[in-house]
Amino acid sequence: MAAEIYVDADACPVKPEILKVAERHGLRVTLVANSGLRPSRDPMIRNIIVTASFDAADDWIAGNAGKNDIVVTADVPLATRCVALGAHVHRPHGGASSTRRNIGMASAMRDLGQHLRETGESKGYNAAFTQRGPFGIPGDARQALPARKVSGGLNCRIPTRNRLAL
Repeated sequence: MAAEIYVDADACPVKPEILKVAERHGLRVTLVANSGLRPSRDPMIRNIIVTASFDAADDWIAGNAGKNDIVVTADVPLATRCVALGAHVHRPHGGASSTRRNIGMASAMRDLGQHLRETGESKGYNAAFTQRGPFGIPGDARQALPARKVSGGLNCRIPTRNRLAL
């Protein structure tokens, strides 16, 4: 079964770029949100609207993503759950992909930051989301993507160095 891309879509700044990459590689995209999404006529894109309850979109994604699927989220607890399932997890604002090797540190840093904000030791100013460059897929997600056949051989056109991670 081909990999699918699951997007925590409520505040995802790179949805158009994700859709372009998915189209190029023939992957199905599921946008999950608890608010309205722009409908698409593309049969490879589906919109899932969940209830407005806390973490409903996260629960839906974690309940449906599987091994080798691609999950795009900035939510560290969701990333932790999806990495445990064997999914490739990428942040919409760039940076390293979440893996079994680094998700523990990301989770610990998130918890530390939350604790410092709750105790008043930190004001919690976070960097704004930015689109730093063309959307791409990092090398560790390559095995989840089907290669495209073009004249003269296989060509995935996946940059090895990207500025926005899938």
